[in-house]
Amino acid sequence: MFTGMIEDKGKVLKVEQLGREKKLVIELSPHLTDVQLGDSININGACLTVTVIATGNFSVDIMPETTKLTNLKKLHPRDKVNLERAIISSGRFGGHFVQGHIDDVGRIVSMAPRVGAVIARISAPHHIMKYIVKKGFVAIDGCSLTVIDYDDFSFSVSLVDYTFKNTILGERKAGDEVNIEIDVIGKYTERFTQSSKNGVSWEVLQEYGFLKAR
Repeated sequence: MFTGMIEDKGKVLKVEQLGREKKLVIELSPHLTDVQLGDSININGACLTVTVIATGNFSVDIMPETTKLTNLKKLHPRDKVNLERAIISSGRFGGHFVQGHIDDVGRIVSMAPRVGAVIARISAPHHIMKYIVKKGFVAIDGCSLTVIDYDDFSFSVSLVDYTFKNTILGERKAGDEVNIEIDVIGKYTERFTQSSKNGVSWEVLQEYGFLKAR
């Protein structure tokens, strides 16, 4: 589990094709020196497992399903990636629940500078857009962001100066693909309502503690 608060940018040192799988070798940031073998690490929003620790770098393997659903397939040596270690129970929780399970890729439509921020407009498939709500959470390349507005085909998020400068979103431009993970609460809500023949009734809300019995 992650928070979407990017800790650092890493540099891809090598991309290897291993049959149907890919192996990424990433420079070990001075801020993440405690990364251990077997750790989960968020790379551009995708939860991957550290398979090798070497001097100054670490490696992760990318499964075919991850390759298909993310922009990791387009990485090349010297490309930058967002990095976040899995949260620990004693840590602060500054973003939202990010699982590292990418739902699909979107495409940047525009990056519009504003005072103290940049407004990014992102187009996304319909199965993503149905979960997008104003003021709701979304993870873009692993960054926890808040939806400003949306239409049937795209949505906007605000990149504050810190996010713009300290994540790879500051290097993105119109036409670039970004990884999208929608808020898991929306998925559970949809599943819950679909599993009930009559939708959400007062009795169901009461049963699960949302209403107090009179």
